[in-house]
Amino acid sequence: MTRLWDKGAPLDARVLEYTAAQDHALDERLVRYDIEASIAHADMLAQQGLLSDTDHEAIRTALRAIGEEHAEGRWHVTLAQEDCQTAIENLLTERIGAAGGRLHAGRSRNDQVLAALRLYLRDATRELHAGAIGVAEALDALAARQGSVALPGYTHMQQAMPSSVALWALGFAAEIRDDAEGLRLAERRSGKNPLGSAAGYGTPHLNVSREATRQSLNFRVTHEPVTAVQLSRGKAEAHLLFEITLLTQDIGRLASDLLLFHTQEFGFVSLPEQFTTGSSIMPQKRNPDVFELMRGRSAVAQAALNEVLAVTQKLSSGYHRDLQLIKPPLFRAIDSCGQTLGILPSALDGVRFRPERIHLDPGVHAAGAANALVAKENIPFRDAYRQIAATLDKLK
Repeated sequence: MTRLWDKGAPLDARVLEYTAAQDHALDERLVRYDIEASIAHADMLAQQGLLSDTDHEAIRTALRAIGEEHAEGRWHVTLAQEDCQTAIENLLTERIGAAGGRLHAGRSRNDQVLAALRLYLRDATRELHAGAIGVAEALDALAARQGSVALPGYTHMQQAMPSSVALWALGFAAEIRDDAEGLRLAERRSGKNPLGSAAGYGTPHLNVSREATRQSLNFRVTHEPVTAVQLSRGKAEAHLLFEITLLTQDIGRLASDLLLFHTQEFGFVSLPEQFTTGSSIMPQKRNPDVFELMRGRSAVAQAALNEVLAVTQKLSSGYHRDLQLIKPPLFRAIDSCGQTLGILPSALDGVRFRPERIHLDPGVHAAGAANALVAKENIPFRDAYRQIAATLDKLK
């Protein structure tokens, strides 16, 4: 086994464990994208006359087989390999010999890693977008089922004005759709082709075509100039994490409402039994753990965003190994949000509001009564406000 940077000098095992850390395990999700980008790179090298037809075909065939075998679970990235880039190149050269080593012409592990990561982010972002839309649609369905049920609207945790299940559910649906749009817009930074920037300074004396790989991988633009590529590291990730944070915060507020509404003191809703858990000591309890964790997981996204920003905030230009530390929080937040989006629509399908338990204090109609006076008697709102307040004081 030869690491991509290996020149034959011995390496202390502790250094490998420290520098590679979780990277080999995290890279399992990037294998398919590195294969895709490597095939595009090989195609470009062949088009530019930097790879013979024979070697080109051998590389393409072997890369496809390696990717299929990984998808079937027949091999995994190991700590000794550090990352998926080394694992794939080693497998390639084992199968086709020296021709496999020709694939690395015109690229560095830096732009190779970033190409795979940006392709992954494109798919992950679209999956999260679809998941967010699924939550919004579940809220639409809840509004259609029970939208006419009256609810008190709260300010300062006190009943303030009349509302309804429709207003409550559709308000959250609108914001979650807006979050989904934010996710879609986050694709802009990950839609730039990094291939051909190599270690951050291009490929002197090699006539590569960055446009060819851009088209092949369907990147929106080519990231120019080459020195901008490493300066951009962490930005696409942070942008996506920011949008995930906003989405999970909205979901957290939705969950917080349902948790309050589910208390015995409120009793506004019943939650589906299959989405609650039991108590180890109290036989009567059904706990809304799912919604509590949805509320709590907004912290996962925000912490990941802060971690990524902290890693990149004071780096000088060029590549630094610190950037490897972006992967754990990035993947953690994507996975956490994806899990929430995967379960929430089904949980919402089982939520039932209980109109017989919902009481609106008469005072919630006070603002509406003041507005009615303004409309009927054409008096200043502040005068109407005082009249209604005086009337309510007499009823106390």
